[in-house]
Amino acid sequence: MTSTFTALDHTHMAQALRVAERGLFTTQPNPRVGCVIAHGEQVVGAGFHQRTGEPHAEVFALREAGERALGATAYVTLEPCAHHGRTPPCADALIAAGVARVVIAAEDPFPQVAGRGIGKLRDAGIVVEAGLMRERARELNIGFFSRIERGRPWVRVKLAMSLDGRTALADGESKWITGEAARADVQRWRARSSAILTGSGTVLADNPRLNVRLPAGEAFAPPLRVVLDRQLRTPAGSHVLDGAAPTLMLHGEHAKASDERFKATEHAAVAEQGGALDLSAVLGVLARRHCSEVHVEAGPTLCGAFFAAGLVDELLIYVAPLLLGDMARPLLNLPSLTDMASRWKLQTIDRRAVGDDLRLLLRPVA
Repeated sequence: MTSTFTALDHTHMAQALRVAERGLFTTQPNPRVGCVIAHGEQVVGAGFHQRTGEPHAEVFALREAGERALGATAYVTLEPCAHHGRTPPCADALIAAGVARVVIAAEDPFPQVAGRGIGKLRDAGIVVEAGLMRERARELNIGFFSRIERGRPWVRVKLAMSLDGRTALADGESKWITGEAARADVQRWRARSSAILTGSGTVLADNPRLNVRLPAGEAFAPPLRVVLDRQLRTPAGSHVLDGAAPTLMLHGEHAKASDERFKATEHAAVAEQGGALDLSAVLGVLARRHCSEVHVEAGPTLCGAFFAAGLVDELLIYVAPLLLGDMARPLLNLPSLTDMASRWKLQTIDRRAVGDDLRLLLRPVA
């Protein structure tokens, strides 16, 4: 059956999506979900999922609506759950409240939901329509859908470069290519991620903290710090070993993380391929840990390896108005091409000025 959604339906679902975005930094590993309950033009309740283990969006919206939920329409950005997890099924809560109609943006691919929520609502005599603003809802939870449907996280590679495509001087110095506004913007991309990943080369060269620095009062769920260190070269005193945030060291099968350096971290062996960690296996480990969005900040070798393996879903590139010269380090280390037909094509998803820099969000064209 094809649903015909009204302009009012679009208005309320747009509000539900805006409400869902309030959980952008806090819901990991759960999806970001919003709910609006309305009688015609009048909104009587709204809510969003805030943190894993806490009530879902529908519960907050129903609490606000109270008895006014009876006979109302509920607009939900993701199919209501139908199973008992840490919280009771949201489909049951909507049924108990007596809503007459439920409009859903995107169906939930999670096996324990996957149509069961819709089925339960319809069995209770509630009119259910799905697909309103589906693509926008999926975009909000692009990592969640990637993890459930593809079995691996959504991989975003962040890079900062000069106008001539260089990321650091020949000696590795890169602080700072971009301006303060761009560096602050990166923190928000880190905050929405399940994991921040780098390689041992970057740890040795820059000693990064791989943390999130947002203005005081902004809540976020600390992302997992992930270091790919095949030979466990990370030295004592490195910030990633300080225990300040959850940290996972992924190493080769023959390395042993048995000394005091790694007492504040988790560590796991990963299969190797061609003298390096198998990046598909790395993403499999992270998917099993319920990581949905992986934010990669590393050098041209590791970033290039992810890209060449077809594992980069998105490039987040900050372009600074400066030149570093042809001896500086490149954006990505990629295989040489023999003809233009083999070039890697990218689609521009978003472009905008961030301070004096240009921010590009690009996705490979299949």
